[in-house]
Amino acid sequence: QVQLVESGGGLVQAGGSLRLSCAASGGTFSSYAMGWFRQAPGKEREFVAHITWSGSSTAYADSVKGRFTISRDNAKNTLYLRMNSLKPEDTAVYYCAGRLYSGRFVVSEYDFWGQGTQVTVSS
Repeated sequence: QVQLVESGGGLVQAGGSLRLSCAASGGTFSSYAMGWFRQAPGKEREFVAHITWSGSSTAYADSVKGRFTISRDNAKNTLYLRMNSLKPEDTAVYYCAGRLYSGRFVVSEYDFWGQGTQVTVSS
């Protein structure tokens, strides 16, 4: 069973930065494409960013493009999300997710999920 554990969430002022981490175990991390999703109160879980197994390609939701950077360190079995210029609307629980196969950037196309980490951005 693949385990994903997020960390790095917290409270930050608007305009500030956070780096989220997702530690993977129980599988071959370097084989997984990985993504970040977020879910705000009363809303559905939405796509944030994606990175291929090699880290050679990334994709971002329009809402975070230019502000967030997804990266991975396969030697450390860790996925990262660097969040800059944070806005109150970025407030959500952030989840990392993995998958073995190609697909769309939607929740149903990912197989492995972490428990989430809360990010709160105050104005």
